[in-house]
Amino acid sequence: MTIDEVLTRGVERILPTKDGLASLMSKKKIKLYMGIDPTGSELHIGHAVGLRKLAQFQKLGHKVIFLIGDFTGMIGDPSGKSSDRKTLTHEEVLKNAENYKQQSSKILNFTGDNAVEVKFNGEWLGKMSAIEFLKLSHNLTSAQIIERDMFQERLKKGQDIYMNEFLYPFMQAYDSVAMDVDLEIGGTDQVFNMLMGRKLMKNILHKEKYVLTVPLLTDGNGNKIGKTEGNAIGLADKPFDFYSKIMSLSDNSITNCFTLLTNKSLEEISEIEKAIKNGDNPMKYKKILAFELTKWLNDEDKAQDAQKHFENTFQDKTPTFDIKVSSGGSLAETIAPFTQRQSLSNAKELIKQNAVDINGNVSIDPSLKIKSGDKIKVGSRTFLIAK
Repeated sequence: MTIDEVLTRGVERILPTKDGLASLMSKKKIKLYMGIDPTGSELHIGHAVGLRKLAQFQKLGHKVIFLIGDFTGMIGDPSGKSSDRKTLTHEEVLKNAENYKQQSSKILNFTGDNAVEVKFNGEWLGKMSAIEFLKLSHNLTSAQIIERDMFQERLKKGQDIYMNEFLYPFMQAYDSVAMDVDLEIGGTDQVFNMLMGRKLMKNILHKEKYVLTVPLLTDGNGNKIGKTEGNAIGLADKPFDFYSKIMSLSDNSITNCFTLLTNKSLEEISEIEKAIKNGDNPMKYKKILAFELTKWLNDEDKAQDAQKHFENTFQDKTPTFDIKVSSGGSLAETIAPFTQRQSLSNAKELIKQNAVDINGNVSIDPSLKIKSGDKIKVGSRTFLIAK
């Protein structure tokens, strides 16, 4: 890809200017990063939009840092939240992040001459003394922080703004200073935090930092696809599960996913969009999308197997109960690892919603003991057999 392509496709905004960043990239290899707070253990396709952009810069020879917010993750970014987040321990965030490198290696290259570097912001934030923190925070004003839209909304509603939330933008902003970067990449929901980083860079290092925002991956209703919304599609999901979840996306998500997650040309995507509007069956194109993404994150053989399994299960209505589970436990305990949140409470919710059946019959008893040979269907995609 060319510099112009990298700075155009899948890009929402570049601040202060696209031309300025393009000029800088033509003169030297820049240092850039994207940060992810490990508030959950799985990276999903929403993260993949930014990770793909990082990979494009890496292929052009620029220095890429994958930053794990082990310190900021304990606090939790208040972006888009109408109430405060639950705080996590350092052990919890490190546990969540332990497989991030492995999962993101499906997209980024961590080996070779220009390997992506992994950093943790606890390296600098965790070692900062209280007096250092106070001195550095002098570089931003309370007026700059409080102007944040979400804070203004809370003030209008008479809701509290906690000090950890108020100080979060400063801590994330300091990441840019600590790593002395030229560019930060993030979703459009991170614009405020990234702009705070620009101000801090100018005030402390007297240096320009560019900001590149990528669009949020949303479903057909405009809702963000991710963990918080309960519709995450994990990068490390088993191929069949991943393929099936892509197929479950709404039809009007197709062109957006093709644009942000594949290398299909914009001309081809435009033709797909026109064909669907003219009455072509969206499933045909969704299957192409699901196959391409499954192949990208796994390999062609696994993508073919996943497609065949999906067709047998949902189109030919002959599901294969091939996920083996142990007998003897309760229904809720047995299906919990296969629910969206992988929890007992989530399992009980599904059972209560009549979304689980055993041997063809809906079950509403979470405590029902599972016997050897029982065939358990969880939702519309997961088929278990007890041994």
